[in-house]
Amino acid sequence: MAQQPLSLKIEKEYVQNSERVKSVDLHPTEPWILATLYSGTISIWNYQSQAVEKSFKVTESPVRSAKFIARENWIVAGADDKFIRVYNYNTLEKIKEFEAHKDYIRCVAVHPTLPYVLTSSDDMVIKLWDWEKDWTCTQIFEGHSHYVMQVAFNPKDNLTFASASLDGTIKIWNISSPAPNFTLDGHSKGVNSVDYFTGGDEPKLLTGSDDFAAKVWDSQSKSCLQTLEGHKHNVTSVCAHPELPIIITGSEDGTIHIWHATTYRLENTLDYGLGRVWAVGYKKGSNQIVFGCDNGTIMVNVNST
Repeated sequence: MAQQPLSLKIEKEYVQNSERVKSVDLHPTEPWILATLYSGTISIWNYQSQAVEKSFKVTESPVRSAKFIARENWIVAGADDKFIRVYNYNTLEKIKEFEAHKDYIRCVAVHPTLPYVLTSSDDMVIKLWDWEKDWTCTQIFEGHSHYVMQVAFNPKDNLTFASASLDGTIKIWNISSPAPNFTLDGHSKGVNSVDYFTGGDEPKLLTGSDDFAAKVWDSQSKSCLQTLEGHKHNVTSVCAHPELPIIITGSEDGTIHIWHATTYRLENTLDYGLGRVWAVGYKKGSNQIVFGCDNGTIMVNVNST
């Protein structure tokens, strides 16, 4: 029997025009969007009151990634000036600032329970930092041969993580070992983004590439299960949604594609006219999804009926 298409109701909830947005994150409990801008500014927007909660310039160069560390009331941010900066988001006090890499910092990822932050960089290296040891670097992960664009902790085994690189590969690592466990190879160009599926039994990954495609991988069999084709330019951001049965991909073609998470059918194509899409943010327990683009940020509420 043919699978029924998903019936999705997608409502625009909040739009904030700004300079180019490079990363977005949603606070787990507050109605806040964290956005980092190419101009070197970090902003927190309140999508309930539709107001700017906080906005402050941290550096002259692009801030490509920032995340909330809600349990400490912090923001951790990585920039092209090679520095990691940590701020208290209530007081805006700078908690820590240190040079973390030898080149642009592409991504910061926060461990769900332990006091760890992963950073990845154009210096081809990934580093693990322990904030309870005053942000000591406790592990360096080497193996990629080009920029490391994104890292993501495995939600089912958070002592492991995945990395996406412009060398065209995805590598899986254990935080206790400096060398990768294994490599997934299949994209024909650089890989920009990686996300883990949280549902189901089999360990699956989602990746997006400059080959204009996204791929779904089974990390147990180390095989590609599906290639999602349809974008007309680089796929910059991907999301295997933890609540909804959907896969989300954002691209430099200016569109967001929503795919069925099990049939892999393209269900919706969204274009909000904000230019290239650079980032997607979501949180557990919510149907709200936020996108960072050339000309600002948009938040949508997605319901499958």
